[in-house]
Amino acid sequence: MSDLSNPIFHDETKAREWLEARIWPNGRVCPHCGVIDQSTLLKGKSHRPGLYQCNACRQPFTVTVGTLYERSHVPLNKWLAATHLMMASKKGMSAMQVHRMLGVSYKTAWFLCHRIRESLRETQPETPLGGENKVVEADETYIGGKEKNKHANKRQHRGRGAVGKEPVVALVERQGRVCSQHMPEVNAKNLKAALTAQIDRKSYLMTDESGSYIQAGQQFSGHETVNHSIEEYVRGNAHTNTVEGYFSILKRGVYGTFHHISQQHLKRYLAEFDFRYNERIALGVNDHQRMEKSISGIVGKRLTYRRTNSQASEGLDS
Repeated sequence: MSDLSNPIFHDETKAREWLEARIWPNGRVCPHCGVIDQSTLLKGKSHRPGLYQCNACRQPFTVTVGTLYERSHVPLNKWLAATHLMMASKKGMSAMQVHRMLGVSYKTAWFLCHRIRESLRETQPETPLGGENKVVEADETYIGGKEKNKHANKRQHRGRGAVGKEPVVALVERQGRVCSQHMPEVNAKNLKAALTAQIDRKSYLMTDESGSYIQAGQQFSGHETVNHSIEEYVRGNAHTNTVEGYFSILKRGVYGTFHHISQQHLKRYLAEFDFRYNERIALGVNDHQRMEKSISGIVGKRLTYRRTNSQASEGLDS
C-alpha cells in the first residue's frame, strides 16, 4: 500500500482517529482545563463525530480545539493529505499542484499550504547547532528575480547581483540540522547576533572569505574560511559545501516549484525547507515519519484570516 492510499487521507473518521492517537498519546486532554482522560464521547445525531465533554469543567471539545485545524471547514483528511504531500516533496509542492491533487479550490490549497508552513516554524529554539569537535557552516544567499527580467517600473536601478533580492542566511551542522532565516541586511552586527544565538560556542565555524564573519568567528573554538573569489572551494576540512547543498535544494524549489516567493511569506517557506532537511532520509526519517513529526507543530497555532475591523494579527497576512 502506497502512502497516498492510506485511509487517513480519504476518510475523515480515520483521519480524526489517527490525529487523536498522536495529539493524545496518554489519554484525552481537555483543552479548557487540562484534565487528562476524564471525558465522555457525546453520541447521537445532534453531535458531530469526535465531540467529547469534559467531566471536570463540562466543556465540549474535539481533538482540533486549540490547533491549526480548529473550526476549519476543510475536511481533516484533506489537511493530512496536504501535509503528507508537502513533507514528501523534497523541493516543495505548489498550492496549484495541491489544488489539482486534492480536488480543492486553489484558494483553499493556498490556505492549507501557508498554515502548514507556519506550523513548522519553531516557536522555541532547540538546542544550539554544533558542539564540541563539531563543525557548523554559515553562508548567505539571495532570493528573488534578476533585475533585467522585471518590468521596467519595478526595477530598482541600483546595479546587479543582490539588488532587489531578499537575503537568507543559513547555518548548517555537518551531518546534522540546518537553521535558516530571512535577514534584513547581511552585515557583521546581524551575523554575529544570529550565529552566537544559534551555534554552540564550542563549535568550529566554516565560512567563505566575507569579512562580515570575522567578528562572529572570534566567538567560537575555531574559524576557517575558503576564498571563493580565487576559486578555492575546499582546503582540507575547510569548505562550505554542506550549506551550499542546502541552498541548492532551496533554490530548486524557488525556481522550479514556486517561481516567486514574497518577502512577506519567505520565513514560512524557509521553515518548510528547514523542517524537511532536518528530518531527512539521511538522518533515518522516511516520508511518513516526517509527516507524523510535523503534526506536533499544529498545537497552539490556531490561525485565521485577519479581520478587516480588527488590529489583531492572528492571520498570515502580517
